[in-house]
Amino acid sequence: MPPPTVTGMATLPNPLPKLTSDPTGAALGLQLPPGRLVDATDEGAWHEPLLWLADGDAAPGDWAALAPARRSAGLLPVVVDGGGPHGGPQDWELAPAAVSYPGDHDADEVLADLWEEYAAGETQEEWPGLADATAAPDSGAGSDSAEDPDAVAMDIADDLVESGGLLEEPRLALVPARRSADIPAAIGWSGPVNHEGDTARLCAVLRSWEDRFGIRVVALGFDHLLVSVAFPPATLAEAEAVAAEHFAFCPDNILQSSDTSVRAYAENRLLGRPVWHFWWD
Repeated sequence: MPPPTVTGMATLPNPLPKLTSDPTGAALGLQLPPGRLVDATDEGAWHEPLLWLADGDAAPGDWAALAPARRSAGLLPVVVDGGGPHGGPQDWELAPAAVSYPGDHDADEVLADLWEEYAAGETQEEWPGLADATAAPDSGAGSDSAEDPDAVAMDIADDLVESGGLLEEPRLALVPARRSADIPAAIGWSGPVNHEGDTARLCAVLRSWEDRFGIRVVALGFDHLLVSVAFPPATLAEAEAVAAEHFAFCPDNILQSSDTSVRAYAENRLLGRPVWHFWWD
């Protein structure tokens, strides 16, 4: 079967080529630190840059400094591992030609398919369907205390680069994408290839999580993904419903962890947690 065509992604205007002659991004209303454009894929150089990558390690505050790129240029920030054991994004065998468009897929259908293939045999249960959206905290009439998903993402990014550990060389990157959930597909990220060959299908799930839980894609490594969660499940029942989605999305999170059941995973890693981390073998 031939790889899916990149229909929707190809139509998104990409401002990154402008940085070739304007590396500071001044023409886009930006003040970028030293960095470079990455166009390396598994089939050679892509026809346009896939992302901008900072040369230096990320520090707290860098995410906020790049925030204007979203408004002025349609570029979204993400922290990437710039030089772990698998190298940086230029070494990840990015495969944009193998990625479809997230909007062409339905999250419930994607997860149902993956559940049937990977999780049903472990749980002996049928796909339970999508979890209900989690209400924003204190989001009643007249309240202004609900969390802002973008502010939560910024805080998580700052904590991530300050604490270290998850990414060996955390660097800020900018990706041309319509929404945060599309970032993996926009660069042709193939981290989950042993689980799902078309990353856009998983991005359809990320889009649904954006809508229901206020997630943002914060960090990418060679084979792992971290998202911030503005509205995490607040009860064990809510957490278990979300855990079923995680099992389908990334079975290794449960099958290769100390949380050997959906219930344990829900209680220990989802209940009230503002970060979800996924890793594919």
